[in-house]
Amino acid sequence: MNSINITIIDRDGNSQTYEAPTDMGLNLMEFCKAVELPVKGECGGMAMCATCQVYVESNHELPEQSDAELDMLDQAFYVKNNSRLGCQLHLNNQLDGLIVRLAPESE
Repeated sequence: MNSINITIIDRDGNSQTYEAPTDMGLNLMEFCKAVELPVKGECGGMAMCATCQVYVESNHELPEQSDAELDMLDQAFYVKNNSRLGCQLHLNNQLDGLIVRLAPESE
């Protein structure tokens, strides 16, 4: 399988399911930018800005958060128990059916 389905809920509450490639080495932040969702990803995916924060709304088993991701979320706005940085979620077959909601912008 070279693609998965991901449902992304935007900041207005609109939900759309996308077919996302798993063979290009993309993370969720890069994919959101590719489909022109309003995700900044200012640091380029280095877990240094939290402008790609999402809330994971499905019950997927995700990779453990790195210290860098936890540190960044500790400083971010609007953090919830299900917050993750999109740049730290690499698209793979285990994420098929993932549902995420874009976190509010901090500005």
